[in-house]
Amino acid sequence: MNFSTRHPSTRASPSPPPLEWKFSQVFGEKAPDEDIQDVDIISAVEFEKSGDYVAVGDRGGRVIIFETKHGKDTAGQHYSRNHLEQLEFVSLSHPKYQYKTEFQSHEPEFDYLKSVEIEEKINKVKWCTRPNGSLFILSTNDKTIKLWKIKDQNVKKAKEMDLPHQFVSSENALLAERSFMSEQDIPSSVNGNYQEWKENVVNNTFLSQEMHSKFAYNEDTAYARCRRGYAHAHDFNIKSISNNSDGETFISADDLRINLWNLEISNQSFNIIDMKPSNMEDLTEVITSAEFHPIHCNLLAYSSSRGFIRIVDMRQSALCDYSARMLQDVEFQGSRSFFTEIVASISDIKFSHDGRHILSRDYMNLKLWDVHMDSSPVATFKIHEHLRPKLCDLYNNDSIFDKFDCCISGDGLHFATGSYRFTTT
Repeated sequence: MNFSTRHPSTRASPSPPPLEWKFSQVFGEKAPDEDIQDVDIISAVEFEKSGDYVAVGDRGGRVIIFETKHGKDTAGQHYSRNHLEQLEFVSLSHPKYQYKTEFQSHEPEFDYLKSVEIEEKINKVKWCTRPNGSLFILSTNDKTIKLWKIKDQNVKKAKEMDLPHQFVSSENALLAERSFMSEQDIPSSVNGNYQEWKENVVNNTFLSQEMHSKFAYNEDTAYARCRRGYAHAHDFNIKSISNNSDGETFISADDLRINLWNLEISNQSFNIIDMKPSNMEDLTEVITSAEFHPIHCNLLAYSSSRGFIRIVDMRQSALCDYSARMLQDVEFQGSRSFFTEIVASISDIKFSHDGRHILSRDYMNLKLWDVHMDSSPVATFKIHEHLRPKLCDLYNNDSIFDKFDCCISGDGLHFATGSYRFTTT
């Protein structure tokens, strides 16, 4: 599978060839009549900030890492993307990703207190900052978050090969052969027969045997090691994880709570948002997604099932429930129907790289928000407008509750989200 990004250039250059899109839910080539195993279906994808690496999680609890050739060549060099652009680094073709390593992140578990199974499916993967050239990645299933370190290592390996009927000549072997012969048996070189004897010894002794030789070679390989596990902090399934720009903390969010973690401390977290009412019958909304601001470490945003986006400042209060700015579509609040709140539920949000805009996805639309405008989005892209007459059928077969993610390209000029019929918008 090839993933593609656009690389801006400081000088005019030929445009790269057009993208070739291919739908695939699993890795590898599958025959048309071959059944796809549920554990092989991809469940999470995340690009590293530089674009040199991509991590993919599947329903079997595995995480697979891919890298570009550029990323492989510069793995030990600390070049930023801006530095490469200043050097007029130009890519005339779309980057291709090659396999780097994979590891089993999560295993199926059983919660004996609640009598429920915890599946191994990877819900989210997030790249961390890169100290000392090492790669760190967070992965989570429904209950447990893990921090993994991916380290490159140059391993010396030995390979044994059978070399039948190979000419193997050694001065020591030849001397050893002569040491078993008496003086009379050693031919004299005067009569010119010594060279003939030497050739016969080599031919008769070495050519008739199959030789086994070992060759040593160096191979670059990558291994993953679990550094920490963050568990027992969520009563509901984890929906989101997001790294902070300070490189030290991250948040995890479930339906009703958002917790703040320190990467170095796995046995303690701080609850910064709690939407659980004293009486669960009074519950009106749940958290659907949460994201840290890409620049300001004190700001984060989270979305709800009512179509709201709240931006909170952690400096104002230890518990950030009531100190939030709310982004809501006032125009949407006018007309209401039975399906209004269902299709308004935001399934995913993403900050732009400068932190000025937020991209959100609900069932019907993809919306772009300016964080300084509370009343309405600056742009709305209608994704499923053609399905509006069929909302009743979608409700009956539960398709109306499907969730779609969204993302923003590295240059901030392109958005992507999912849809039905194997299409990407």
